[in-house]
Amino acid sequence: MRLDKWLKVSRIIKRRTVANEAAGAGRVQINGKVAKPSSEVKAGDVLDILLGGKHFVCRVEKTPEVVRKDDADTLYTVLEG
Repeated sequence: MRLDKWLKVSRIIKRRTVANEAAGAGRVQINGKVAKPSSEVKAGDVLDILLGGKHFVCRVEKTPEVVRKDDADTLYTVLEG
């Protein structure tokens, strides 16, 4: 799944356009490498996100196309932040 779409589906970032801009500006890393919005995300990847002066690190658990709002937090495990 694309990085920008996964960030929106997981509700870490509310809008896909904002997720696209954050990744495009180099504020998102996948496994220690700067990621583009179109980068593929898979289970087991570690995301390092810097948004609004906050540092957030999480591990991807699942990458479904559609998720209910109540289940969005099951898509990742918070490691830092």
